[in-house]
Amino acid sequence: MDRNQLDGLLALKLVAEKRNFTAAAEALQISPPAISKMIKQLEKRLGTTLLTRTTRSTSLTEAGESFLSKAAPALELILAAMEEVGRFSDKPNGLLRINAPPFIYPFYLKKVAASFMKKYPDVALELCLENAATDIFDKGFDAGIRLFDILAKDMVAIKLFGPIRFAIAGSPKYFNRMGKPKVPEDLLAHNCLRLRIGSRIFNDWEFEHKNKAFTVQVGGSLILNEGRYLVDAAIDGAGLVYTHEDSIADKIESGKLEIVLKQFVPDSSGCYLYFPHKSQVQPKLRAFIEHVKSAKSDNY
Repeated sequence: MDRNQLDGLLALKLVAEKRNFTAAAEALQISPPAISKMIKQLEKRLGTTLLTRTTRSTSLTEAGESFLSKAAPALELILAAMEEVGRFSDKPNGLLRINAPPFIYPFYLKKVAASFMKKYPDVALELCLENAATDIFDKGFDAGIRLFDILAKDMVAIKLFGPIRFAIAGSPKYFNRMGKPKVPEDLLAHNCLRLRIGSRIFNDWEFEHKNKAFTVQVGGSLILNEGRYLVDAAIDGAGLVYTHEDSIADKIESGKLEIVLKQFVPDSSGCYLYFPHKSQVQPKLRAFIEHVKSAKSDNY
């Protein structure tokens, strides 16, 4: 159905309801001759008369009643759908899906999400916490949060916070058994607990010395796809973990973990909210972007 047919059907429905061309024209904010033309064009396409017009009244013909009884429910659905989608064009509304790594939820996203939901009650915020690859948009996410170091180049990236300090840590009982590494190359003799993200296992641990970056390809007996469980394994004495220092701050303070090789471990520039360059930024995402920008001055 083209636009003219849809307009004619709407005109027919209003004239049938109001029994008057003038009243129907006022409802559509057009002139009576214009609404009469719409209906005549519809009748021409259908090859039958839909309305009986006299100087005193307007009513549906038998064909018009039959046609409208079948077409009106579908028209109501179309109008309802148009009204519903119109709500998304100017006001933050609907489901906002964001994919983020689990480690940032406790100290950053938890507070941001709470204040965002309070400010925008018409937006349902879904946070999927996983260590996924950057290509998450084919799964229906509106945006993602990742370290800048692993973002694809064709993304719009908005910094949330940073820099982020990384650390290598192990438990006192592990160090009592295995000793502490003095330089990154010593890790080759240690059990290193490794993280899997998608198809990639992070074997290459990054270091920096005298402004020169280098990696050490480590090995170990445990690979997990969830960083917090690697931390748990390190606490149990299974090996060393390479993780974000903020995520283990309480474990360091309590003495459950100790940091080693601190002078060699570089910082990441930070965590970023990202979405494709070609993506149309809907009001719900634009509202979230503005919200996190305004939250930068707070201490998350």
